[in-house]
Amino acid sequence: MSNFSQQPNPSPDLNRWFLEHLRPHEPMLRAWLHSRFPRGVDLDDLVQESYARLLRARAAGAALHSPKAFLFATARNLALDVLRHRQIAGEDLLVPIDSLDVLDEADGIPEVADRNEKLELLTIAIQSLPDRCRQVLTLRKIYGLSQKEIAARLGISEHTVSAQLTIGVRKCTEYFARYRREEGPR
Repeated sequence: MSNFSQQPNPSPDLNRWFLEHLRPHEPMLRAWLHSRFPRGVDLDDLVQESYARLLRARAAGAALHSPKAFLFATARNLALDVLRHRQIAGEDLLVPIDSLDVLDEADGIPEVADRNEKLELLTIAIQSLPDRCRQVLTLRKIYGLSQKEIAARLGISEHTVSAQLTIGVRKCTEYFARYRREEGPR
């Protein structure tokens, strides 16, 4: 885990921002990095350097609207830099860099960050649904099951599936509308 909060004299605001916006994502970041990069990449170094870069950007006044997305993008870019350096230096990689599915060359960091922020918002909206509604919506929209298949799997009628889908979509739409009102124009 990071020792940023243990360093001498961090600004209280920066320390609070770190603890609220970056630190909670560390386990997920480590798991994501571990799943995409060979063992030769030092996860501790990647995480610490990613934190350092985001904290420097924040301290310099950068508006980081989606800190999680920028944290992941920064860590990914750092890992790729390490792998490129090793490839140039002639070190053997456990996995060829070209076979790693971590680059999305079509989008830049702002586009990726925006997409990740929208995906995070959708996840929160779905998680806020009542259990049955969330199950039905997830089976339909994420897993692509038909209403008949959902009804059979959950032991409910197709009419109930249809009603739960309607409720789920309505509640998600309401959640997004509330979010837009609260956020306002940036």
